[in-house]
Amino acid sequence: MAANFWNSSHYKQLFDQEEVDVVHPLDKDKGITLEDFKLIKMHMVIPICKLAQQVKVRQRVVATAVTYMRRLYTRKSMSEYDPRLVAPTCLYLASKAEESTVQARLLVYCIKKMYSDDKYRYEIKDILEMEMKILEALNYYLVVFHPYRSLPQFLQDAGMNDISMTQLTWGLVNDTYRMDLILIHPPHLIALACIYTASVYREKDKTAWFEELRVDMNVVKNIAMEILDFYESHRLITDERINTAFNKLKP
Repeated sequence: MAANFWNSSHYKQLFDQEEVDVVHPLDKDKGITLEDFKLIKMHMVIPICKLAQQVKVRQRVVATAVTYMRRLYTRKSMSEYDPRLVAPTCLYLASKAEESTVQARLLVYCIKKMYSDDKYRYEIKDILEMEMKILEALNYYLVVFHPYRSLPQFLQDAGMNDISMTQLTWGLVNDTYRMDLILIHPPHLIALACIYTASVYREKDKTAWFEELRVDMNVVKNIAMEILDFYESHRLITDERINTAFNKLKP
Protein backbone atom coordinates (compact mmCIF):
# COMPACT_ATOMS: atom_id res chain seq x y z
CA MET A 1 0.00 0.00 0.00
CA ALA A 2 2.68 2.46 1.07
CA ALA A 3 4.81 1.98 -2.05
CA ASN A 4 1.82 2.62 -4.28
CA PHE A 5 0.65 5.58 -2.25
CA TRP A 6 4.04 7.33 -2.09
CA ASN A 7 4.28 7.17 -5.89
CA SER A 8 0.69 8.26 -6.49
CA SER A 9 -0.86 11.55 -7.56
CA HIS A 10 -2.74 11.46 -4.23
CA TYR A 11 0.53 11.76 -2.30
CA LYS A 12 1.77 14.52 -4.58
CA GLN A 13 -1.45 16.46 -3.97
CA LEU A 14 -1.42 16.41 -0.17
CA PHE A 15 -1.98 19.89 1.28
CA ASP A 16 -0.96 21.74 4.41
CA GLN A 17 -3.85 22.74 6.68
CA GLU A 18 -3.25 26.41 5.79
CA GLU A 19 -3.74 25.63 2.08
CA VAL A 20 -7.05 23.88 2.73
CA ASP A 21 -8.42 26.59 5.04
CA VAL A 22 -8.68 29.21 2.30
CA VAL A 23 -11.98 30.78 1.29
CA HIS A 24 -12.10 31.66 -2.41
CA PRO A 25 -12.31 35.45 -3.08
CA LEU A 26 -15.66 35.02 -4.91
CA ASP A 27 -17.09 33.32 -1.81
CA LYS A 28 -15.57 35.93 0.50
CA ASP A 29 -17.39 38.60 -1.51
CA LYS A 30 -20.65 36.89 -0.53
CA GLY A 31 -19.71 36.96 3.13
CA ILE A 32 -18.66 33.31 3.39
CA THR A 33 -16.35 32.91 6.38
CA LEU A 34 -13.91 30.05 7.00
CA GLU A 35 -16.41 28.59 9.46
CA ASP A 36 -19.17 28.77 6.82
CA PHE A 37 -16.86 27.12 4.29
CA LYS A 38 -16.10 24.20 6.61
CA LEU A 39 -19.76 23.84 7.62
CA ILE A 40 -20.99 23.64 4.02
CA LYS A 41 -18.38 21.01 3.10
CA MET A 42 -19.22 19.01 6.21
CA HIS A 43 -22.95 19.21 5.55
CA MET A 44 -22.66 18.13 1.90
CA VAL A 45 -21.35 14.74 3.03
CA ILE A 46 -24.91 13.98 4.20
CA PRO A 47 -26.65 14.18 0.79
CA ILE A 48 -23.78 12.22 -0.78
CA CYS A 49 -24.32 9.44 1.79
CA LYS A 50 -28.10 9.49 1.38
CA LEU A 51 -27.85 9.37 -2.39
CA ALA A 52 -25.29 6.54 -2.20
CA GLN A 53 -27.74 4.50 -0.12
CA GLN A 54 -30.46 5.08 -2.71
CA VAL A 55 -28.29 3.93 -5.63
CA LYS A 56 -26.63 1.18 -3.55
CA VAL A 57 -22.91 1.89 -3.88
CA ARG A 58 -20.14 0.97 -1.44
CA GLN A 59 -18.77 3.23 1.28
CA ARG A 60 -15.53 3.49 -0.68
CA VAL A 61 -17.42 5.28 -3.49
CA VAL A 62 -18.83 7.74 -0.94
CA ALA A 63 -15.33 8.36 0.45
CA THR A 64 -13.91 8.98 -3.03
CA ALA A 65 -16.80 11.33 -3.89
CA VAL A 66 -16.25 13.37 -0.71
CA THR A 67 -12.52 13.53 -1.45
CA TYR A 68 -13.21 14.88 -4.96
CA MET A 69 -15.55 17.51 -3.50
CA ARG A 70 -12.97 18.62 -0.94
CA ARG A 71 -10.18 18.70 -3.53
CA LEU A 72 -12.37 20.78 -5.83
CA TYR A 73 -12.93 23.48 -3.21
CA THR A 74 -9.20 23.94 -2.68
CA ARG A 75 -9.19 25.31 -6.25
CA LYS A 76 -12.66 26.59 -7.10
CA SER A 77 -15.36 28.67 -5.44
CA MET A 78 -18.71 27.48 -4.14
CA SER A 79 -20.25 30.46 -5.92
CA GLU A 80 -19.24 29.03 -9.30
CA TYR A 81 -19.52 25.36 -8.33
CA ASP A 82 -22.81 25.00 -6.44
CA PRO A 83 -22.32 22.37 -3.69
CA ARG A 84 -25.85 21.02 -4.27
CA LEU A 85 -24.88 20.01 -7.81
CA VAL A 86 -21.23 19.21 -7.05
CA ALA A 87 -22.21 16.60 -4.42
CA PRO A 88 -24.20 14.24 -6.71
CA THR A 89 -21.80 14.84 -9.58
CA CYS A 90 -18.83 13.80 -7.44
CA LEU A 91 -20.73 10.63 -6.50
CA TYR A 92 -21.35 9.98 -10.21
CA LEU A 93 -17.68 10.51 -11.02
CA ALA A 94 -16.51 8.41 -8.05
CA SER A 95 -18.81 5.53 -9.04
CA LYS A 96 -17.00 5.37 -12.38
CA ALA A 97 -13.52 5.76 -10.86
CA GLU A 98 -14.27 2.97 -8.36
CA GLU A 99 -15.78 0.74 -11.06
CA SER A 100 -19.26 0.79 -9.51
CA THR A 101 -20.83 2.90 -12.24
CA VAL A 102 -24.21 4.49 -11.56
CA GLN A 103 -26.24 5.89 -14.46
CA ALA A 104 -26.75 9.66 -14.36
CA ARG A 105 -30.43 9.02 -15.09
CA LEU A 106 -30.76 7.00 -11.86
CA LEU A 107 -29.02 9.71 -9.83
CA VAL A 108 -31.35 12.40 -11.16
CA TYR A 109 -34.38 10.19 -10.45
CA CYS A 110 -33.24 9.56 -6.86
CA ILE A 111 -32.44 13.24 -6.24
CA LYS A 112 -35.94 14.25 -7.36
CA LYS A 113 -37.43 11.54 -5.16
CA MET A 114 -35.39 12.65 -2.14
CA TYR A 115 -35.92 16.43 -2.44
CA SER A 116 -39.03 18.39 -3.28
CA ASP A 117 -36.98 21.61 -3.16
CA ASP A 118 -36.44 23.23 -6.57
CA LYS A 119 -32.81 23.93 -5.65
CA TYR A 120 -32.16 20.20 -6.18
CA ARG A 121 -34.13 19.80 -9.42
CA TYR A 122 -31.25 18.84 -11.69
CA GLU A 123 -31.38 17.16 -15.08
CA ILE A 124 -28.95 14.67 -16.60
CA LYS A 125 -27.24 17.39 -18.67
CA ASP A 126 -26.52 19.36 -15.47
CA ILE A 127 -24.68 16.36 -13.97
CA LEU A 128 -22.74 15.69 -17.17
CA GLU A 129 -21.73 19.33 -17.64
CA MET A 130 -20.60 19.63 -14.02
CA GLU A 131 -18.69 16.35 -14.37
CA MET A 132 -16.53 17.87 -17.12
CA LYS A 133 -15.94 21.03 -15.08
CA ILE A 134 -14.88 18.99 -12.03
CA LEU A 135 -12.59 16.75 -14.10
CA GLU A 136 -10.84 19.80 -15.52
CA ALA A 137 -10.59 21.45 -12.10
CA LEU A 138 -9.00 18.28 -10.67
CA ASN A 139 -6.63 18.06 -13.66
CA TYR A 140 -8.07 14.57 -14.22
CA TYR A 141 -6.26 13.27 -11.10
CA LEU A 142 -8.81 10.80 -9.76
CA VAL A 143 -6.65 8.41 -7.72
CA VAL A 144 -7.61 8.25 -4.04
CA PHE A 145 -6.11 5.99 -1.38
CA HIS A 146 -8.33 5.46 1.65
CA PRO A 147 -7.67 4.48 5.29
CA TYR A 148 -10.03 1.51 4.79
CA ARG A 149 -7.33 -0.26 2.81
CA SER A 150 -4.82 -0.60 5.66
CA LEU A 151 -7.32 -0.74 8.53
CA PRO A 152 -8.03 -4.54 8.58
CA GLN A 153 -4.33 -5.45 8.58
CA PHE A 154 -3.52 -2.96 11.34
CA LEU A 155 -6.40 -4.25 13.48
CA GLN A 156 -5.24 -7.82 12.99
CA ASP A 157 -1.63 -6.97 13.84
CA ALA A 158 -2.77 -5.12 16.96
CA GLY A 159 -4.99 -8.02 18.06
CA MET A 160 -8.03 -5.73 17.89
CA ASN A 161 -9.91 -7.28 14.97
CA ASP A 162 -12.96 -8.43 16.91
CA ILE A 163 -16.33 -7.31 15.51
CA SER A 164 -16.89 -4.59 18.12
CA MET A 165 -13.52 -2.90 17.58
CA THR A 166 -13.73 -3.29 13.80
CA GLN A 167 -17.13 -1.56 13.73
CA LEU A 168 -15.94 1.23 16.03
CA THR A 169 -12.79 2.02 14.03
CA TRP A 170 -14.63 1.70 10.70
CA GLY A 171 -17.20 4.21 11.95
CA LEU A 172 -14.43 6.57 13.03
CA VAL A 173 -12.84 6.36 9.57
CA ASN A 174 -16.23 7.12 7.97
CA ASP A 175 -16.51 10.24 10.12
CA THR A 176 -13.05 11.51 9.13
CA TYR A 177 -14.54 12.37 5.72
CA ARG A 178 -16.61 15.06 7.43
CA MET A 179 -13.26 16.81 7.93
CA ASP A 180 -10.41 17.64 5.54
CA LEU A 181 -8.04 14.98 6.94
CA ILE A 182 -7.91 12.98 3.67
CA LEU A 183 -6.47 16.07 1.90
CA ILE A 184 -3.74 16.59 4.49
CA HIS A 185 -2.52 13.24 5.86
CA PRO A 186 -1.45 9.90 4.36
CA PRO A 187 -4.36 7.47 4.70
CA HIS A 188 -2.48 4.91 6.81
CA LEU A 189 -1.88 7.59 9.48
CA ILE A 190 -5.60 8.40 9.52
CA ALA A 191 -6.32 4.68 10.00
CA LEU A 192 -3.83 4.53 12.88
CA ALA A 193 -5.36 7.64 14.48
CA CYS A 194 -8.77 5.96 14.39
CA ILE A 195 -7.31 2.82 16.00
CA TYR A 196 -5.58 4.98 18.61
CA THR A 197 -8.84 6.81 19.38
CA ALA A 198 -10.74 3.52 19.63
CA SER A 199 -8.09 1.94 21.88
CA VAL A 200 -8.20 4.89 24.29
CA TYR A 201 -12.02 4.86 24.27
CA ARG A 202 -12.08 1.11 24.98
CA GLU A 203 -9.23 1.43 27.51
CA LYS A 204 -6.94 -0.94 25.62
CA ASP A 205 -3.26 -0.13 26.12
CA LYS A 206 -1.59 -0.48 22.72
CA THR A 207 1.45 1.71 23.45
CA ALA A 208 3.95 -1.07 22.73
CA TRP A 209 2.29 -1.95 19.42
CA PHE A 210 2.31 1.67 18.24
CA GLU A 211 6.00 1.99 19.20
CA GLU A 212 6.85 -1.03 17.03
CA LEU A 213 5.31 0.66 13.99
CA ARG A 214 7.90 3.44 14.01
CA VAL A 215 5.45 6.09 12.87
CA ASP A 216 5.38 9.66 14.14
CA MET A 217 3.02 9.30 17.10
CA ASN A 218 2.76 13.08 17.41
CA VAL A 219 1.05 13.17 14.02
CA VAL A 220 -1.19 10.19 14.90
CA LYS A 221 -2.21 11.82 18.20
CA ASN A 222 -2.82 15.19 16.53
CA ILE A 223 -5.15 13.55 14.01
CA ALA A 224 -6.92 11.76 16.88
CA MET A 225 -7.36 15.11 18.66
CA GLU A 226 -8.85 16.63 15.50
CA ILE A 227 -11.37 13.77 15.36
CA LEU A 228 -12.33 14.28 19.01
CA ASP A 229 -12.54 18.06 18.54
CA PHE A 230 -14.86 17.49 15.60
CA TYR A 231 -17.23 15.38 17.70
CA GLU A 232 -17.21 18.02 20.42
CA SER A 233 -17.90 20.97 18.10
CA HIS A 234 -20.37 19.05 15.91
CA ARG A 235 -22.81 18.76 18.80
CA LEU A 236 -23.13 22.55 18.89
CA ILE A 237 -24.01 23.03 15.20
CA THR A 238 -27.67 23.85 14.56
CA ASP A 239 -29.69 23.56 11.34
CA GLU A 240 -30.18 27.30 11.52
CA ARG A 241 -26.42 27.86 11.48
CA ILE A 242 -26.04 25.62 8.41
CA ASN A 243 -28.93 27.33 6.59
CA THR A 244 -27.38 30.73 7.30
CA ALA A 245 -24.14 29.61 5.63
CA PHE A 246 -25.97 28.23 2.57
CA ASN A 247 -28.12 31.35 2.21
CA LYS A 248 -24.97 33.40 1.65
CA LEU A 249 -24.37 31.44 -1.56
CA LYS A 250 -27.62 32.59 -3.12
CA PRO A 251 -27.14 34.65 -6.33
